[in-house]
Amino acid sequence: MRIRILHDTIYRYDRPVSGVIQTLRLTPRNHDGQYITSWRVDISADCPLSCHIDAFGNKTHTFTADGPLEELVVHVEGVAEVEDTNGVVKGTIERFPPSLFLRETNLTEADDAIRRFAADFSNSDGHLALLHNMLNALHREIIFDPDPTHTATTAAEAFALKRGVCQDISHIFIAAARSLGMPARYVSGYFHRADGVVEQEAGHAWAEIFVPDLGWVAFDPTNGISATDAHLRVAVGLDYLSAAPVRGTRYGGSGENLTVEVRVDQAMRQSQN
Repeated sequence: MRIRILHDTIYRYDRPVSGVIQTLRLTPRNHDGQYITSWRVDISADCPLSCHIDAFGNKTHTFTADGPLEELVVHVEGVAEVEDTNGVVKGTIERFPPSLFLRETNLTEADDAIRRFAADFSNSDGHLALLHNMLNALHREIIFDPDPTHTATTAAEAFALKRGVCQDISHIFIAAARSLGMPARYVSGYFHRADGVVEQEAGHAWAEIFVPDLGWVAFDPTNGISATDAHLRVAVGLDYLSAAPVRGTRYGGSGENLTVEVRVDQAMRQSQN
């Protein structure tokens, strides 16, 4: 699938800020089954945008914008070709052994309830069957609902509520997999919806689990499926915080209002003469 992304992150301030520092993980990389045709990141402020690769191999940009600023816009626009690899992820930059992704974080720590949930699938016929059974169960039991959760919601809190956004449901899946000794990591990116809805309020999130003799395999517990050619992978980390699209701080000012506008559409292929 040829996917086109338009993504605006807009900050407005009641009182102008004197400065902003941000790190962006908004640029996907090529790997087997994913090829970036064009991509750019623009900042409304007059400031340099520095590119580097972080510890997890994500392509990141950082900038410092001096004020006074009443508004700041981070604009992303790009096109990527994505193939369906049945969820298997190959050709990515891997700077750490899979065992690193057994490490719990505050957001992905499994409590007794999550450990009991995961243990119910331990008798499945192999790792893939276990993960698919757990995926289907989470999709049935956890309701997608943005109201009761926020960026600091933990896996345990979301599991107790039985509801949350894609970030929360992915954290639960990661926590459950790690509790069974399976390396798991968080993925941020974009999802092309099959129902024709292109205007979205945010990007998407899912998980990758390391399966022996197969490698990393991507699962989308929010939609109850393995990743397909509708999933555009951007960044990975131990949890949301290490793969967040935008993180930073501001100096001075007050009354920050944040608006996120995402458009995920299928791009037309150019005809060849």
